[in-house]
Amino acid sequence: MKFEAFRLKPIILSNIAQMGFSRTTDIQFKAIPPIMNGDDVLAIAQTGTGKTAAFAIPAIDNLLSRKRNADYMGVRCLIMEPTHELAQQTGKVVEQITHGTPLNVLVIHGGSNQEPQIEQLKKGVDILIATPGRLFDLVHQGYLKTFGAEILILDEADHMLDMGFINDIRQIVKYLPKRRQTLFFSATIDEKIKKLAYSLVVKPVNIRISPKNMVAKNVTHTLIYVPMDEKRFFLERIYNENPQSKFIVFVRTKIRAERVLQAMQRAGIEAVNMHGDKSQTERTASLEAFRSGKVRMLIATDITARGIDLPALDYVVNYDVPDVPENYVHRVGRTGRGVNKGYAVTMCAKEETDNLAAVEDYLGGKIDVIEMSATDREATIDFSQEKNINWKQMLSDEIDKELMRESKQGKKKKK
Repeated sequence: MKFEAFRLKPIILSNIAQMGFSRTTDIQFKAIPPIMNGDDVLAIAQTGTGKTAAFAIPAIDNLLSRKRNADYMGVRCLIMEPTHELAQQTGKVVEQITHGTPLNVLVIHGGSNQEPQIEQLKKGVDILIATPGRLFDLVHQGYLKTFGAEILILDEADHMLDMGFINDIRQIVKYLPKRRQTLFFSATIDEKIKKLAYSLVVKPVNIRISPKNMVAKNVTHTLIYVPMDEKRFFLERIYNENPQSKFIVFVRTKIRAERVLQAMQRAGIEAVNMHGDKSQTERTASLEAFRSGKVRMLIATDITARGIDLPALDYVVNYDVPDVPENYVHRVGRTGRGVNKGYAVTMCAKEETDNLAAVEDYLGGKIDVIEMSATDREATIDFSQEKNINWKQMLSDEIDKELMRESKQGKKKKK
């Protein structure tokens, strides 16, 4: 369906045309009419289905249809996002849709200077995109006024719950008017999410987009059984055999993200990583280096990479099999977008077979296995750039560092 059928403001239609939007996705087709009608909405749709435009377009149209209360200089529309990257990404989309309108947009999140944010808040903000932590801080300090907010949008609600933001969400709601429009968007739904949703929405329009295929048809899925301590060699090989391709490599923990990065650097591969212990400046720099093509490999945890728009991504490598089956779909959804082909490679160690079984059960089918001969396995390791590294010396150096750390901690305790 074409966007013109919704009778949106001409400026919005012009802006979304400039963005390349011509016809609606399923979630946009179903969500835009009730949102424009002022209804609360509870929508379940996977990442990559066009959710941001589904709530942003009608919400912006509604704000343009109403006059701002001259006595209220607070936020009119509040959009909550789980991570810094998603807040920035949503902010860019909203700014494009509002271009040339009187509405102003502000993105706030932790890890950045709050003083410029406070100055803009004092002048009045129509649309605020924020992460829960920084949002609650500014409300508590008295800089952020939300008592007259007209619209509350919770995006990636399941992700926010996974990150432990449920109490922050409940606290923020106490500062919002009871009479408001609430839009609740989530990729998945369970009893915990459902309970939170129905505590916020009133007589919502329920929308559920169930894709015919869990993952895009133009993604080729392969599985290779690899011992845990040999995965780095196979990642190096895949990377070197595809010199024009870009890779995102998913690992389970922050420590793993650091170790895999170090292994790639030892192999002469320039890469960057993202995880929860990185500062916002570091995370932004990593994303920019990857998006610009300066580096071709981004190593990330699920928490930091979910929902991030990464255009022209060729390979998703599940270096660690996800322990939450749904995360497999979120991960591989980064590639094979639109008409582009993508490749998802999963490395499974013996101790990860239970996780793999859960993923395949969730997908409803087996992932094709790449058979590897003993000769091929040995060649992969032999041709690694790490072969010439003095591992005994490296291990000795690490032991020395650990002993020094323990010694320093012991001296502090004595003091």
